Parts: sequence; C-alpha cells; structure tokens
Amino acid sequence: MSLEQEIFETRVRRTKELADAGHLPYGKRFDFSHQLNEVHELFGAKTVEELDATHIPVKVCGRIQSLRGKGKAGFLHLSQGGAKLQVYLKVDKLSEQDFKLYQMLDIGDFLGVEGRLFHTRTGELTVEAAKLEFLAKTLLPMPEKWHGLEDVELRYRQRYLDLIANDEVRKVFVTRAKIVQSFRRQLEAKGFIEVETPMMQSVYGGATARPFVTHHNTLDMDLYLRIAPELYLKRLVVGGLDRVFEINRNFRNEGVSTHHNPEFTMLEFYQAYTDYRGLIDLTAELLKQVAIDATGSPVVEFDGQTIDFSNIRQLTMREAVIEFWKGDPKPTMNEVRDAEWLKKHSHKGTAGECLADIFERVAEAHLFQPTIIYEYPVETSPLSKNKLDEPSMVERFEIYVAGMEIGNAYTELNDPNEQRRRFEMQLGMRERGNDEAHQMDEDYIRALSYGMPPTGGEGIGIDRLTMVLTGCKSIRDVILFPLLRPEGPIGIAEQFRKLDA
Repeated sequence: MSLEQEIFETRVRRTKELADAGHLPYGKRFDFSHQLNEVHELFGAKTVEELDATHIPVKVCGRIQSLRGKGKAGFLHLSQGGAKLQVYLKVDKLSEQDFKLYQMLDIGDFLGVEGRLFHTRTGELTVEAAKLEFLAKTLLPMPEKWHGLEDVELRYRQRYLDLIANDEVRKVFVTRAKIVQSFRRQLEAKGFIEVETPMMQSVYGGATARPFVTHHNTLDMDLYLRIAPELYLKRLVVGGLDRVFEINRNFRNEGVSTHHNPEFTMLEFYQAYTDYRGLIDLTAELLKQVAIDATGSPVVEFDGQTIDFSNIRQLTMREAVIEFWKGDPKPTMNEVRDAEWLKKHSHKGTAGECLADIFERVAEAHLFQPTIIYEYPVETSPLSKNKLDEPSMVERFEIYVAGMEIGNAYTELNDPNEQRRRFEMQLGMRERGNDEAHQMDEDYIRALSYGMPPTGGEGIGIDRLTMVLTGCKSIRDVILFPLLRPEGPIGIAEQFRKLDA
C-alpha cells in the first residue's frame, strides 16, 4: 500500500471517529467575526498589555496549515485568503470534547475557533482557543510542509492544490481580478455600457483565426465558438449604442504556447465618432491606470527589466522594421515602401503580407517597453478603414509589451461596399490556402448598409496583460484552468470503492 493510500484510509476512518465524538465531519455554516487578514489589520499593532487588558474576542476559521504539539497544549496555524493566524490550544481552556477534537485534527482540515487575542513571547498575534468547531475533513495529504508544488503540469491540472500550496499563485489571480475591475470602472466612467454577445455563431468573424465547430441538435446546424465579438459589437453601434464594451471569452483553434491558449479573455470596446488616433490616447490612459490599480505603480518588473506604462512609444510598422533591422546598411523608408524590396525579403504573397511578415520577424521580439505600432497593410486588416493618403495601408495599431502583442485597434471600416470587397479579398486568400482568412458575413454588410458612424474599436488581451503585470512568463500561469491533454485514470473513485467493500 502506498503512503498516500494509507493516509487516505486513515483519514476516512477518522471521519467516523469525528462523527462518533459528536462532530460533523463535513460541517455547517460558521459565522466568523473577522477574516484572518482583518484580525492582523485591526489588532496586530496592539501591545501585549493592550491585548491582555481588553480581552478582545474573535471567531475565526480557515484551513489548518500547521500543527505543533499533541500533549496538554499546542499550536496550529489557520490559513484563509492568503493570510494566516496562530491558535493556542490548552487542555484547561477547552471543553473535554473540544480538546479531544484538537487531538484528532490533521493538516488541511477546516476549523472554526472562538477565543481571545494575545501575543506570544515571540510577539506573534495568537488566538487562545476557548471553543472549536469542526468544519470539513481533508482526506488527501497536503503538499509537503506547504512549500509549494514543483511539478508544473500538476500545478495546472490541479489548480486547487496549486492555490493551496503557493501563495504567489493566489496573488496572480487577485491581480488579474483587479485588472478587469480597473478596465470596467474606467470605461463605465467614460460612458461605455457593458454588453453580452453570442458565443455560438453561425458565421464566425471579427478576426483571422480557425474556429472550433459544434452542432446544435434541435436546429440541425453547425455553429462556431466565437473567435471575436467584434462584428456583433459593431452591429450595436449601428443600432445607436455609441459606447459599448464586452469582457469576453474567445476560442481559437490554434496551437498552444507560452503566449497562446485556445480559450482566452479579451476586453473589446467600441466608441462612435472617434478614430484610431483617439483610441491611441485612450489606450495610454487606460493602461497606465490599470497598472496603478493592479500593482500600485505604472512601473512594473518583468523578466528582470522594468516596464513603464506611463511612457508608451509610437512607431509605424515601417519605422519599426527600419529601427530593428539586423545588419548594415539599414533599409530606407523608400525601400520598405517598395513592393520589389519587400518581396525580396519575404515570400508571403502580396507586398502588404510581406511587410507584415518582415515586421514580425525583425521587430516584434524587440518591443519590450510599451509600444504602439500603427499603419498596417490592408491585406492583414480586413475590417479597418483605409488611410486616405495611402489606400494600401489602414488606420490600425497594435500594442506591444515584453515582445508580445497585447492589443489591437483601428478606425472601423464603415463603407459597406468596401467591406464587401475586403471579405471577397479574404475569400481569395482562403482559396490560396490561408485557412485563417475571414469569411463572408452578409448580415454584417447589411447592418453597415443602415449606416455606422465613424467609429474606433479595440481589443486588449487580459491574459497577456496579466502576464506582464504579474511577471509570469507563461499564459498558463494566469489562466486558472488552462487546456491540457487528458490525464490517465486518477483512481480516487476506486479508493472509495475499496473502502465501501
């Protein structure tokens, strides 16, 4: 029998012992007076004399993180919400039933404690327990001494255990929540309203990506999990909702990497009567404030370097190719505008596709500090408005930080006939083998035919931004349950069956 199986069987037996002693192994509601962090915030600074004089009563609860001593007195630590608090248990301060309960406890169990606060000789804030209430039994062993999990796949697969063992992981997801809250608060303060759009779509669009396919049995029709909410949000602008946003889940049937997960979270927002230049200003304001709200400062650390969200650089795509070109001499602006030069250095098809390819290979990895890259080729931007002075380019920008693209924005194309031509261009690219090219969406063209005001739209990747603001180098570290291959048989059900037999 393995050690884990032995522990499991011992603890299952102990649930019966707890019940026989009058305790609920999987207890009931516990009305605590303070969360553990509140105890420290409110009373941590009080002196020994103040605590002794006031006899401050508290009711607290949490998971047992450590146990010391099993004689007539001992200590344990409760853990809750990233905070921990010491509890002192003594035979003459507890009822006989409660002291026997203390002797049956295991690390990982949930416990409620009622008592008064005092400081130990070492100065640690502690509850002197007067009453105990058992709340829930743990049957499996905690990670050794809660020093953390080292097995990366185990951490992702059993995120619940990762959160128990690694306090830094909890902090990452608290920061992620602050990022979302900051975006929502800022946009609502500017008159944006939050909406919801379909996650299952009969025609997918709003980005160039391969979709996941599902089937609706009653309607007997294939549907696609959305790759972006864009086309639906712009339909709302047509309908008169001038400022809308959605914090949405998107699904793209693509590879998995440190920067990609097939299911991810985006913020998308659309503002009527502005353009990509207006969004550049808004983006700088949003990102700076998000960094402050999430971390306390616009300057954060990532991969040993500082990133300053109060200073966002701006370069055109062509300027970025020139600046980061390896070798001497660097190309001139006339060369990066020239179709022959572009095709000489890339073999992606059209001159615009070549420019985008060269930019990705030459410049993208060097964009560590927050940088806005603007003016993109029309071939890579089927939903963007053309530049008036150069129709082969569009009014679009992307935001790069730490070598990753974290946002995409543009002046929306609102000419329905030009949009039809763009979709047809994408269909031609699909016929030439580009399976991520955009589909034709005639209902969207019909919506534009009712008239959409000049509009700017933007999407910001919550996952990648969280990576930067928390110092995580893999997108899986900022997604609670990243996609993984199925694991083999777990065996926990069989362990219970053996006990039943």
